[in-house]
Amino acid sequence: MGSSDEELMLAYAGGDAKAFEALYARHKGPVFRYVLRSVKTRAEADELFQDVWMRAIEARLRYRPEAKFSTWLYTIAHHRLIDHWRARGLALVSLDDEENPVEEPRAGPASEPARLHEALDTSRRLAAAIAALPLAQREAFLLHHEGELTAAEIAGATGVNEEAAKSRLRYAMKRLREALGDDAN
Repeated sequence: MGSSDEELMLAYAGGDAKAFEALYARHKGPVFRYVLRSVKTRAEADELFQDVWMRAIEARLRYRPEAKFSTWLYTIAHHRLIDHWRARGLALVSLDDEENPVEEPRAGPASEPARLHEALDTSRRLAAAIAALPLAQREAFLLHHEGELTAAEIAGATGVNEEAAKSRLRYAMKRLREALGDDAN
């Protein structure tokens, strides 16, 4: 189907099950990675992932394409994660007071065969660094990189203002660069 996500969701709300299948196929990977990197175990991620999609299914008749479908879906995921963290006594804390603007990362050559082992090691260190981020920064980073949401969309999905979303992204990138050191360049 070449339809937009918003058109597919409206079609699904109207009873078109194939429209849901197309939406699920488009978004299952990024949503699962977002949830998986936000919790401690795969079992928790599996349960939360299923819950996010069940909530989307249950809300289909209330869906209005006022924002991108992905923003709506990640808002559901965000709220489910907040509930999960609260149930475990965790708070969504942000360290948005940090200073020092961070420049965008530079892309490096990744296709050299001699660098494959190094790339695997960097990937492992990146995953550990993402897991170590404060929850608010990790969430902003994952929404941006897994969900491809803009700062404005992250703000809408998480209920913060756009400057706070930008700040969280900036500090997350700074911490990740620090964790990876000069090897990330």
